[in-house]
This record gives sequence, C-alpha cells and structure tokens, in this order.
Amino acid sequence: MELLSEPFAYGFFRQGLAVAVLVGVLCGLMGVYVVLRHMSYIGHGLSHAVFGGAVVAYVFAVDFYLGAGLWGFLAALLINYVARRRRIGADAAIGIVTTASFALGVAYISRTRSFTTNFEAALFGQILGVTAEDLAVVAAVTIGVAAFLVLGHKRLLFMTFDPEVAPIFGIRTGWMDALFALALAATIVASINVVGVTLIAATLIIPATTARLLTDSFGRMLWLSATLGGVSGLVGMYASYWLDVSSGATIVLLQASLFVLAFAWQWATGRRFAWAAAPVVTVRGRPQVMDDL
Repeated sequence: MELLSEPFAYGFFRQGLAVAVLVGVLCGLMGVYVVLRHMSYIGHGLSHAVFGGAVVAYVFAVDFYLGAGLWGFLAALLINYVARRRRIGADAAIGIVTTASFALGVAYISRTRSFTTNFEAALFGQILGVTAEDLAVVAAVTIGVAAFLVLGHKRLLFMTFDPEVAPIFGIRTGWMDALFALALAATIVASINVVGVTLIAATLIIPATTARLLTDSFGRMLWLSATLGGVSGLVGMYASYWLDVSSGATIVLLQASLFVLAFAWQWATGRRFAWAAAPVVTVRGRPQVMDDL
C-alpha cells in the first residue's frame, strides 16, 4: 500500500495520473475509428501540424490551446478537403499540409531561438508539468469526443465499413468526415502536453490495434481499446515514477508490450478476425450487415 500511496503525496503526480488515464481513454476511443478507417498516418501528421501552431502561438504570445487548437482544426479541415479531391490521395494531402505546418514551426524556432524548453515539452511531452487548466481541457475534450462518438455511432460505423454506400442511405459523409477530423484534432491538441508530438500517433494506434487482435466485435473493440489506453496511462505513470524515466515513453512502451502479448496470444491460439475486410460487425451478440443498421 505504501508503494501505491507514496506518489500521491505529490500534487504533480495526482494531476499527471488523472490526465494520463483520460488521454489513454480518449485516444483509445478515437484510435478504433482511425485504425479501421486506415487513417493511422493522419494522427502522426496532425500532431506535426499542431506543433507548428503551438510554436506560432508561443511567438505571438497567444494562449496555447487557442493557437494550437485553431491551427489543428484548420489543418484537419484542409486535409479533409484536399483528400476528397479524387486526383489527390489522402496520404499525399496529409503529407503536404502537416509537413508544411511543421516546417513553419521549425522556421519560427530558428528565428526566435527562445523556444528551447517549450520545444522539448511539445516534442516529448511534459506530463508531470500539467496544470489544472490542462486537466480541465483534457476532461472537456474527452467528454465532448465521447458524446460525438455516441451520437454519431451508426453513421460513423456505416462510413467506417462501407464508405461508398453510406451516401446512398442519406448519410452526409462530407459533414461527418469534417466533424471526425475536428474531433481528432481536438484529441491531439489535448494530448500533446502528455505524450508529445512524437508519441501521439502511438497512443492512438497501439491500443486500438491490440483490441483488434482480441475481438471481432466492434462494441467490444471500443471499450477494450479505451480500457487498454486508460490502464496503460495508470500503470505507466506508476512505472515511470519508480523507474525515474519519461512518463510518455513509459506509457507507450507499456502499450507496445500489451500489443506483443496480444499478437503472441493470437498466433498461439490460431484465432483470426477478418471482419475489417467486410461490412459485417457484431452488434448485441449478433452479426449484422451494415445495411441492416
């Protein structure tokens, strides 16, 4: 009990632990849609775009969340718009928009040379330095994104498994894609202080991919991914405290270890789940074709 309670004597640990768990759950939920929609690269790309916005906000003395948030939302909408043009693929759109934003941030750093500490925090995270404001922002984004996923569940599910047919059934895919991009941008902005630009993509992808190895039910994949993310944040914070290593890196390494265990379990048992290739999911214990939802 002393091992568990000792870190709670420090206020920075209590706040960091709460933020780590919330970010783990948030990224776990969003990561399911990112993985199944084959958008893994966008999480990495948007984090670089948000970094550019964070640097510009710092240079012009603008609030971090305001500057990075607006920049991230603009980048997400621009990526979504460019990707919908048939002549340009989504990967190319992400590469162009996000690398340009990141390059702008690096250019500003080279001019001001006064962003060193903030630069390291933005790149690698500074979870033990989060404030009450950061905790409030992460909690608000988690609640907002969860509400969006619940309210848009059927539409998002349809678009995830059968995007070509979804418009025929009256789903406004353009609006839903834009809203999803904004939710993803908000997730990244809220998480950047926890794991940093370099590790955000991992927290989005690894729990969802691990959950994908363990179940063929979309509903179970959602809660399992969120649980893996939250538990990784909790255990990772404790491990980083006692091992005296970076919290963000410890959380990601723990998530990677869980993935390896899940992969080994699937290989050992010979179980294979293949519904990602077909518009069929398990809903309330019964397999259903997307057209029936």
